[in-house]
Amino acid sequence: MDTWKDWQEAQPQVVPMLVASIQKNRLAHAYLFEGEAGSGKHEVALLMAKRFFCKEHNGAEPCHACSDCLRIEHGNHPDVHQVAPDGQSIKKEQIEYLQKEFTYRGMESAAKVYIVSHVDKMTASAANSLLKFLEEPQGQTLAILLTENGASILPTIRSRAQQMRFLPPSQTQIASKLVAEGIEENQALFLAALTGNKAYAKALAEGDWSFQARTVVLQLMHELFTRPDLAAITLADKWIPLMKERLQQEMGLEMMLLWLRDLLYIQAGKQDKLVYADNKSKFDELALSTSQHTIRAAMSHVLEAKRHLSANVSIQLVMERLLFTIQEG
Repeated sequence: MDTWKDWQEAQPQVVPMLVASIQKNRLAHAYLFEGEAGSGKHEVALLMAKRFFCKEHNGAEPCHACSDCLRIEHGNHPDVHQVAPDGQSIKKEQIEYLQKEFTYRGMESAAKVYIVSHVDKMTASAANSLLKFLEEPQGQTLAILLTENGASILPTIRSRAQQMRFLPPSQTQIASKLVAEGIEENQALFLAALTGNKAYAKALAEGDWSFQARTVVLQLMHELFTRPDLAAITLADKWIPLMKERLQQEMGLEMMLLWLRDLLYIQAGKQDKLVYADNKSKFDELALSTSQHTIRAAMSHVLEAKRHLSANVSIQLVMERLLFTIQEG
């Protein structure tokens, strides 16, 4: 259950504006929520839908306990319609079906809410149909359009909706939510920094690949700066076999960047920012014998390796060259 208070800290600009509009009974008929995945767009949209129908609300806050609130929370309210891409896009037929539904009187009231996710993925014909719908709002209607890519939306649609820009979720917020769902704190901090997306981080936590990858990267990087002869063996025996898919390889390189950043944080006295906090004692030792120039050069080499990987260079060649250039540096 999400409340306005839950989202106040994460979205300090959006939430007060919406709450004020609700309290003054001045909601627009259409909103466009723009922001990264995990920023809370859909959760806030559902919160607005609850308040739109809740008869037991306290100010801007819905009660979260009445039949309207509970059905919206569980996705089965008859007058709250949600549209998402069918395959790769939202098609004209989906918007036409929505329009047809809105020609009927609400099942339980005259009010209706529709939430369109990934509105930027509409076909041209679907976008034109939605535009007509927005131009002629019918009765008590609340439209909430969600997107991660606002630049792809027709200017005419943007102009007919009140635009709200959601801030990206912070790593601390993501990690806190993961911990609340039972994920160990060190792993939660690591996954939040790695992905920046709660849903993706949680999916990674459900398997053991991320834990294995974390362990291998910690070993590889420590050896690279202390026993480079062993690093080559770890690369061949552990890193390469574990990082089979392109996405895994990219994430492996990102894990290396996080490790190098932690080493810089130790030198800067910012221990509270560590992603690999359980590795602090080893960072303390390395920080005394490694210059910031060496660390920053290594980070540049990792970024270059990511570019080579994107250009479809063999992961074996990319990693062997990466280890060599860091050692030479």
